[in-house]
Amino acid sequence: MATIKRYISPKVDKRGMSEIFFRISLTKNVKYRVKSGIYINATRFKDGEIIKPRANQKEIVLLRGIERSLEEIENALLDFFVTVPAQSVSRDMIETIVGRFHNWGGDEMQGNEKHHGFFDTFNDFLASRDFSKSRTNGYKTLCRALHRYEVHRATIREGNYKIDLDTFSADDLADFEKFFRTEWELYEQYPEIYIQYPAEMRTQHKTHKPQKRGDNIVVNVMNRIRAFYNWCIAQELTTNNPFCKYAIKSERYGTPYYLTIEERDCIAEYDLSARPALAIQRDIFIFQCLVGCRVSDLKRLKKTDVINGAIEYVASKTKKERGDIIRVPLGGRARNLIQKYEGNNDNRLFPFISDQRYNDAIKEICKVCGIDRVVTIINPTTGRDEKHPIYEIASSHIARRTFIGNLYKKVKDPNLVGSMSGHKEGSRAFARYREIDDDIKRELINLIE
Repeated sequence: MATIKRYISPKVDKRGMSEIFFRISLTKNVKYRVKSGIYINATRFKDGEIIKPRANQKEIVLLRGIERSLEEIENALLDFFVTVPAQSVSRDMIETIVGRFHNWGGDEMQGNEKHHGFFDTFNDFLASRDFSKSRTNGYKTLCRALHRYEVHRATIREGNYKIDLDTFSADDLADFEKFFRTEWELYEQYPEIYIQYPAEMRTQHKTHKPQKRGDNIVVNVMNRIRAFYNWCIAQELTTNNPFCKYAIKSERYGTPYYLTIEERDCIAEYDLSARPALAIQRDIFIFQCLVGCRVSDLKRLKKTDVINGAIEYVASKTKKERGDIIRVPLGGRARNLIQKYEGNNDNRLFPFISDQRYNDAIKEICKVCGIDRVVTIINPTTGRDEKHPIYEIASSHIARRTFIGNLYKKVKDPNLVGSMSGHKEGSRAFARYREIDDDIKRELINLIE
């Protein structure tokens, strides 16, 4: 298995900067030493690691950019080494891959005020924003897609094409959108692009091939590009705004489907004694239905989060933006579930499993318990309406929707419900729960008969 180690050149220029090198080992006999093209203050590098100061925020931002640049190069190289036999690798191949990333962050650390490249600026944007891990990953996915677009456009149309912050236009945005929508078809023609810039990095095995993408995904990606450009304009890095002549469509979501209180109680009371492992996950699912937190927050809950008869936590998705404490009083059933697992799992509330296994268990639980009501959903890829029994599409998020949907049916106060779900006032996501069900519609019609 290929390994990459960093070391710094002993040569220090007059500005106190040294270049970082990669020591690459493919086999016992196949090894390379390659320049990264990235320079750093020699005092900020030790034993292959970047040392960040505590107080100098500007330098911290720059060092974070360098760290990400090194990781991007290393990931691109490791992906390449997986697909090419060690004996077939040449120094030229390695230097070609590294060359795409040359001087990311280096000019800034040297005090050079010359204009950044597009991706340098994108890295600075990401380093300056205190995003959650999931949002950061979303922007990294966008960055790789833009890299692929640049390489693809240079390959088939313009040999020297580079995305330029100051000239990227509305036409370029439309061209990128078309590319992003059809990438799954282009992969077969240009697989080498996807080795360098994989479509997915968060899975155990990096996925090179992009999947089909629907309107909502495209809208989300274009909104991220707009956020980046808004930041650039605010920082006076450019006066170019390609979105002045480019309109982003609106995301389209269906009415949220959720379990009725009767369906929830059916699951809670169903005899699963013959399947004890499934019964444990059923208990966790019911607890989530009773408190309405996201699965990421559910898995972080500890016994110390139970305070004066309520569960208290800060939503991980929004803690860096708002940091509001969410407090949900615990009813009798929720308290009983906590007590049931009180002696287990260290300080954790429940014996949690992986997200995927939990989602699989929820589908199985709904099927076993006979929760087969057919609901209409919008296919995220095709945008078409589809009908499925709930047990086929149930996941951990249906627990959150069950909490919110049933509360809103009882109390039409979005602020009160939002205080327990973590939705901010005016949230577009929360507005979807305001669909009035057939029973309430019938009551209204009866009022005018």
